[in-house]
Amino acid sequence: MRVILTGGGTGGHIYPALALAAGLAAGGAEILYVGTREGMEARIVPAAGWDFRGIAGRSLPRALNPALLRAAGSAAKAWWEAERIFRDFAPDLVVGTGGYVSGPVVLSAAFFGIPTAIHEQNALPGLTNRILGRVARTVLLSFAGSAAYYRRGNVHVTGLPVRPAIGLMARPEGAAAFGLDPARPVLLVTGGSRGALSLNKTLLGLLPRLAAQPRLQLIWATGRETHGEIMAEIAAAGLEPNRPDWRLTPYLDEMPAALAAADICLTRAGAVTLAELAAAGRPAGLVPYPRAAGNHQDFNARAFAEREAALVVPDSELTPDILWEKLENLLADPARLAAMGERARKIFPAGALERMVKILAETAWH
Repeated sequence: MRVILTGGGTGGHIYPALALAAGLAAGGAEILYVGTREGMEARIVPAAGWDFRGIAGRSLPRALNPALLRAAGSAAKAWWEAERIFRDFAPDLVVGTGGYVSGPVVLSAAFFGIPTAIHEQNALPGLTNRILGRVARTVLLSFAGSAAYYRRGNVHVTGLPVRPAIGLMARPEGAAAFGLDPARPVLLVTGGSRGALSLNKTLLGLLPRLAAQPRLQLIWATGRETHGEIMAEIAAAGLEPNRPDWRLTPYLDEMPAALAAADICLTRAGAVTLAELAAAGRPAGLVPYPRAAGNHQDFNARAFAEREAALVVPDSELTPDILWEKLENLLADPARLAAMGERARKIFPAGALERMVKILAETAWH
């Protein structure tokens, strides 16, 4: 089977596609990834070892202005380039995971009669996937509630694939990877590769209180772009950033170990992050990114909050005082934390990757 995967713009679209690539390739499929030449997928996908073809691509503005004409021209060029790729590669299946690059590639494939599928990561489907859901042969969803946005058959709630090591590591092993004590509670804070400005600012204001806690340990991924500034601010406040019970790092390469070590996580509410929390069975304080497209992170966070698997703090209400009150109450109640983690495990179906690969193979051959 020859499969084209397409998706880009954010890691939330790219990394699920890469997980699918690995699962499909393990079953003998030949994989080609199609993305924009300028998007982050043009760097991430080849670095992960997959064949990559770049095409034109530009996000569609939501207002009538000259940018709309340029985007339409870019989409037309992308359609033509996708057609040439189809002739060269002869795919049996084209799978879109979201982002504007998926639009012309999946639409073009459907037009030429190539079997197509899409995967929506978020609780609120993005504009591209809502449009593609009308033509794709198969629709795969992470959240059961997303099915309401699709009015046709062949819709499957599959969950969201995560890195295989997530959820398999024992707490002592995870704590040891960071040189922390597995008998003491650990707070994990991460806002992704770039960090999250409001989370970082709030945590800076909270550090004096964290430093006064004799048992609480901290793993904080600050983001690469702001790490040096944050370390300088901590030192300027008279605190020691390299305390034996704090681990401050620009980026967490060892996320499976960090999740294994953590008692509670403070994060944004991207779909991939939430799927990893669920796989690891970790309770969380979620601060949805307020400028995410369509406020989709609010919908993601709500799916966890409604099941009492996480607490949600709106970005506009995030202060050191509010955050500390919520964290202190949770950390004082280990039984509640454990129950939240178990509820998180049940939000996404287990075995997402295997389920998706099976459905995609059926889509290609039927």
